[in-house]
Amino acid sequence: MLKKVYIETQGCQMNEYDSSRMADLLGESHGMVRTENPEEADVLLMNTCSIREKAQEKVFSELGRWRKLKEKRPDIVIGVGGCVASQEGDSIRKRASYVDMVFGPQTLHRLPKMLEERQHKKIAIVDISFPDIEKFDFLPEPKVEGYKAYVSIMEGCSKYCSFCVVPYTRGEEVSRPFDDIIAEIVHLASQGVREVTLLGQNVNGYRGHYHDGEICTFAELLKHVANIDGIGRIRYTTSHPLEFGDDLIAAYQELPQLVSHVHLPVQSGSDAVLAAMKRNHTAADYLQRIQKLKAARPDIHISSDFIIGFPNETDDDFIDTMNLIAEVDYDHSYSFIYSKRPGTPAAELPDSVSEETKKERLARLKERIKLNTLRKTQAMLGTKQRILLEKTSDRQAGYLVGTAENTRQVLVAAEADLIGRFVDVTIGDILSINTVKASEILWVEA
Repeated sequence: MLKKVYIETQGCQMNEYDSSRMADLLGESHGMVRTENPEEADVLLMNTCSIREKAQEKVFSELGRWRKLKEKRPDIVIGVGGCVASQEGDSIRKRASYVDMVFGPQTLHRLPKMLEERQHKKIAIVDISFPDIEKFDFLPEPKVEGYKAYVSIMEGCSKYCSFCVVPYTRGEEVSRPFDDIIAEIVHLASQGVREVTLLGQNVNGYRGHYHDGEICTFAELLKHVANIDGIGRIRYTTSHPLEFGDDLIAAYQELPQLVSHVHLPVQSGSDAVLAAMKRNHTAADYLQRIQKLKAARPDIHISSDFIIGFPNETDDDFIDTMNLIAEVDYDHSYSFIYSKRPGTPAAELPDSVSEETKKERLARLKERIKLNTLRKTQAMLGTKQRILLEKTSDRQAGYLVGTAENTRQVLVAAEADLIGRFVDVTIGDILSINTVKASEILWVEA
């Protein structure tokens, strides 16, 4: 009898959400519980991400470790899902014949049926099809622990940036119906969730249908979510500059529940590189949106993604990126050296930039962003911040740990009965600022 499932999650918040729904599914269909120990699991699932280079090799390296577990316990079921599964399909089983199930992001809802077929028919299952957005019709109501939750509002992407595999591994953009999203968030709020993060590869491109067939825009959806009892804070990721319109910017003036932080990927500050990436906007277009956003919400913190060393990136192109960083004054970033992704147009581009140059540019960019982070962190000293208290501190007895709107963690001297509530505190000290990541910087309430 299958009792425990171990789910390894690679990559983004979308995958974290999908993994939690896999656990919900198997809990409902087979009474399975999630374990953090693969050695005690009856089912091993790997939810993969193909955004970065050598993603496939990392998958097969982990599968090699799982193979040893299966040799000891042949009844263990091994499944590979996510974007690498969607991209590689049958070739996964050709390299790792001991894998029992291969499924894509859009077919994870079929896991219980796949598992049944594997158990009764003793056959391997491969299902990497793209059935619109039907998976949400078959997922059980989500179960959550804590006061934050992810909610997927759309799947796929239709932008076809030249470097990105998402349209090929998750399909084109499809938005969930408005009523389904609201019902899920209401359910989460009834379980004590106070902060939701709306998810999508191009989340601000949401165009879902109301029950009367009319289209709901992303800005309109935010207003409805803000009106749900219990929801005190809204985040979203990942957005695209092309659809960061005036209606969304206006939401920052109208909705206090919308946090003063936005992640708006730009990838490069060079118009030549942006054109080669097929981003379909210029650096000036992007900067104009940022300026409007800052006017609407002066205390906004902004983060971004940067790809360094895109094929044939020149010194001047890199300088343009550094100038954009100075102009926007980013809080933090996710920055990587460009890596070729199989099947994307950019993978065929010739490249004249040496690895040494790419690494040097990335180091310079990261150092500049780090200085921004530290300066903005120091500037919060003595300021009042709204904190969602989430748990007791493992570091400081008598303190609770919470999160500020700009993602910093905060230590607050408070009783445990305040967990799950928002409190306003004044920042009195800064801890570990040079030894932890920006998102993990700790504060103590005055």
